Amino acid sequence: MRITMENIYKAFGTNQVLTGVDFDLLDGEVHALMGENGAGKSTMMNVLTGLHAGDSGVIKIDGKETYFKNPKEAEQSGITFIHQELNIWPDMTVLENLFIGKELKNSFGLLKINETKTLAKKQFDRLAVSIPLDKEAGSCSVGEQQMIEIAKALMTEAKVIIMDEPTAALTEREISKLFDVISSLKKEGVSIVYISHRMEEIFSICDRITIMRDGKTVDTKAIPETNFDEVVRKMVGREITDRFPKRNPNPAETVLEVKGLTKKGHFEDVNFSVRAGEIVGVSGLMGAGRTEIMRAIFGLDGIDGGEIWLKGEKVTIKTPEQAVKAGIGFITEDRKDEGLILDFSIRDNMVLPTLYSFAPKGIINEKSETDFVNMLIKRLTVKTESPDIAVGKLSGGNQQKVVIAKWVGIGPKLLILDEPTRGVDVGAKREIYQLMNELTDRGVAIIMVSSELPEVLGMSDRILVVHEGKIKGDLLKEDATQEKIMTLATGGQ
Repeated sequence: MRITMENIYKAFGTNQVLTGVDFDLLDGEVHALMGENGAGKSTMMNVLTGLHAGDSGVIKIDGKETYFKNPKEAEQSGITFIHQELNIWPDMTVLENLFIGKELKNSFGLLKINETKTLAKKQFDRLAVSIPLDKEAGSCSVGEQQMIEIAKALMTEAKVIIMDEPTAALTEREISKLFDVISSLKKEGVSIVYISHRMEEIFSICDRITIMRDGKTVDTKAIPETNFDEVVRKMVGREITDRFPKRNPNPAETVLEVKGLTKKGHFEDVNFSVRAGEIVGVSGLMGAGRTEIMRAIFGLDGIDGGEIWLKGEKVTIKTPEQAVKAGIGFITEDRKDEGLILDFSIRDNMVLPTLYSFAPKGIINEKSETDFVNMLIKRLTVKTESPDIAVGKLSGGNQQKVVIAKWVGIGPKLLILDEPTRGVDVGAKREIYQLMNELTDRGVAIIMVSSELPEVLGMSDRILVVHEGKIKGDLLKEDATQEKIMTLATGGQ
């Protein structure tokens, strides 16, 4: 399927999101779409698939001018969009999610259960996924939910699949399998639009790249004709000399010490410490227990045994409220469901953990609150017209900045970051890294859980490797390599 989009314009109110975008997709190619958060990438694809109507411009499919009224119509024509924010029905089973709206029924209107399970298993085998079909989708990890969405798209026999940050929550093994599937689809003539901020993936899997900035198409090139530095320069309009800012750690007293932390079936006898001014990276495969350990420390989930010590004192943390009072902030991996209230304004989300500090006598001091919010917006460079717009209207990267701002605002002693740069562009990533450096320079202890090995190696002072709920290694930065981390993560010595 050949798709061309010419001179596409789209505005939301006074906010001009697309200003004359051009895009061209060939049969059987993997075409990267890159740009900073808010550049208009997802909006352009939403115009293509009929979620939004373009204000002007021409869309042609196989040479014929075509405009879809809605995404369902686009899907029926062979174009499927896997969105960054996953479209999972949490109270339904995995199997029900795979076939929702596409149920197989016999002549009596009854579901063909066996045939449905066979088709689902076939797609999961293709992706090397082993999620039980009767498992409740809401209890699946973010990575498992991503694989469900990908399997769902493949079942439509799409001619074009748009993938928006498809690997953000996947392990190295899952990413490798996904790339195999993409290569196979490409040979079958399926075209892939690949939206990602992971530069290594773009240069590994894609044929061409289109770069966007501020709602415009900057350039389209064959991958062999460009390089990392050129792509970054065209994305952000400036040079970014170093991917990871230099760190000058000066660790002080121990802030957090975990002793024998255990939750049956999730993790066992976990022991580690984090010092003031230190970034401790946590690596491991999806499902190894990394997130579960952090949730327990923050009081989201209970434990069966073990102790938590903060600045030399044993503490009991059974709720997030107790964790916040103790000076712990937690940026979860799932910003959509756990990190933000999407219908609330940027302001309301940012002040949630600190609201009472602006109302000592029961009445909110609006000036102090406004100054606080504006300071955070400026400090984290959140792109917005106003702090009073709904946070759900922001791009994914700017939503992530609001989540981080919310916890930076409490003045934490310990900040737990679970996938802090997921779905964030290269420019915003560096801003987050710089903020991490600023926080550690002021004595904040940071735990960073990340599936991106270059990020773990680039920003951590020490690296904990988790395998099947146990700490398999505690590596100093200078001793750590991708090979060592992956060996420990897969159970090796």
